[in-house]
Amino acid sequence: MAKNLTQPKTASVEAFLAAIPDSARRAECTALTALMQRASQLPPVMWGASIVGFGRHRYPLAGGKTGEICAAGFASRASGLVLYGVTGTEGAEALLAKLGKHTLGKGCLYLKRLADADAGVLETLVARAVRAKHEAD
Repeated sequence: MAKNLTQPKTASVEAFLAAIPDSARRAECTALTALMQRASQLPPVMWGASIVGFGRHRYPLAGGKTGEICAAGFASRASGLVLYGVTGTEGAEALLAKLGKHTLGKGCLYLKRLADADAGVLETLVARAVRAKHEAD
């Protein structure tokens, strides 16, 4: 089996954020990092080359093996912000209805701009997701 490339790295989150070329996107990512750190009560860590993650979540794989990924995280992509791990918890559907303009993918929450989302709702989504995953681990 291939090795998972999305693993925690020692790279600096601050340097990653500072290197985002678009100043508006850099400001959004810096604000989102602060929001997710506040909500998770965990420090940000680079996962792979482009995901800022918070906490760890172990999940089962075939054959009794386990995988590991950040409990919650985000990446800056050309089309907007992608948030990972924040949509699958109990009560998330009701919160998503209050979040604001967003789209969903398989396990991902997509925002064109951070301002499109209600910050309080987003913070609650992150806090619940990290708590639920830590309780399950």
